[in-house]
Amino acid sequence: MADYDVIVIGAGNGGLTAAADLARRGVKVLLLERHNVPGGCATSFVRGRFEFEVALHQLSGLGTPEKPGPLRGLMHRLGVLGKVDFVEEDTLYRTLIPGTFSVTLKANKVELVATLKDKFPDEGSAIEKFFDLVWDFSTQMISVYYLKDPETSKEKYPLYFKYALKTSQEVLDSFFKDPFLKMAIASYWGYVGLPPSRLSFTDLAILLWAYTEFKPYHMKGGSQALSNAILDSFIAAGGNVHFNCGAKEIVLSEGRARGVITENGDEISAWAVISNASTISTYTELLDSAAVDRDTLRMLGSRSLGPSAVCVYCGLDCEPGDLGIDVSTQFITLNTDMEHQFASWRTLDTPETCGMTCYDVADPEFSPAGACQIVLIVLQYADHWYAIPPTQYAETKYRYAQGLLNIAERAYPGFIDALEEVEVSTPLTHLRYLGHPGGAFYGFDQYAKDSNLFVSPLSGIEGLYFAGAWAGMGGFQPTLESGVAAARAAQGYLEKRGAL
Repeated sequence: MADYDVIVIGAGNGGLTAAADLARRGVKVLLLERHNVPGGCATSFVRGRFEFEVALHQLSGLGTPEKPGPLRGLMHRLGVLGKVDFVEEDTLYRTLIPGTFSVTLKANKVELVATLKDKFPDEGSAIEKFFDLVWDFSTQMISVYYLKDPETSKEKYPLYFKYALKTSQEVLDSFFKDPFLKMAIASYWGYVGLPPSRLSFTDLAILLWAYTEFKPYHMKGGSQALSNAILDSFIAAGGNVHFNCGAKEIVLSEGRARGVITENGDEISAWAVISNASTISTYTELLDSAAVDRDTLRMLGSRSLGPSAVCVYCGLDCEPGDLGIDVSTQFITLNTDMEHQFASWRTLDTPETCGMTCYDVADPEFSPAGACQIVLIVLQYADHWYAIPPTQYAETKYRYAQGLLNIAERAYPGFIDALEEVEVSTPLTHLRYLGHPGGAFYGFDQYAKDSNLFVSPLSGIEGLYFAGAWAGMGGFQPTLESGVAAARAAQGYLEKRGAL
């Protein structure tokens, strides 16, 4: 008799939803987490009178009660929908080049198109046609990829087959001429981590469609509130969680995953294991190397680590409106050269672009009265951060952070004078707290060739399943959904083996 039906390694988004979904269906589950709080990226920390959101900028897929998105159903399934206060944002984002260009796009297709047509009247017809394509393509993509229509064919879904593997740049260039227009439409590339020349049109289209149809959200109390609510649901359903207790080894018996040895040396048996750790760590550290086949190692070696980030968490002693900040999410840049911006993620050169999120615009109660919090972020690969001598790390970190603050100051004069609290994280910070190679948020680079269209998320080891960005898409919605998918697969395996 096993100690547990399933052991889940890691209490990030995927691990939490996997554990809670299984426990609520009567499965005996142990959740192991090396940190002392749940959430992984979905967490918060306190400095002074501010509780800073670590990673969530806009939650996709929730939708409204009248028009629910897939994530709303998942929240209901996990028993947390009424326990978290979700805050809807009415804009997608503002794209801004200080003193040169600014456009704010509403989370409404009609208003979005009208705004762009007003800003770029010479390309009005192309704007209409492009967004009609985005909507029609996304509808077909959902039927093929998510609903898995068994009658999928080129004749039934012509737009999907025509555009799914094209790059965003190819499609943008086929519709538009103005580089400012292309930049404004493609701004969400910063969420995925690949510039339009490398980003599949599928990813750009689904981002624009989903955030517009189901609206962007964040949460009162930040993403930590969601992590806590899912954990509470898990415990209420009979689940058991051990914090400050990482996994050291996945135990195999006759080629099947049969439990875990913890960092404390305890061996705990189970019928199945779900790993929310990176696939790299799972295959190379948690498993006996003899159990991992060459094809798996070759697959890992063919993929590249995705970016982490430098984040500057800012507590300001003023309301956002005092500085003229009236949009929750902004992409601020000094030029339209997205290729150069992407290349800069591999250098320590003074940054020329940053994302800016102010949660208090949509939720004035997010920060203490008379104050607000803002996160400045630019994605960064970790390699060049590894090379910094320890004696130069602090100086390098704060010099780079000052570059982001200077961008914010150019966009909103008075920003720096209003600072009350500042904290800075780098790829090394995220590596430390997440345990992810390179501190990568999204796992591997989000190339189409490495997506689940071409690479199976299955482990190849019986009884071992994956949840999280390393086995699929990055971001909050995909990783939350990945846990439920892993839970279904694990339960099916347990039923097949007669363990339930």
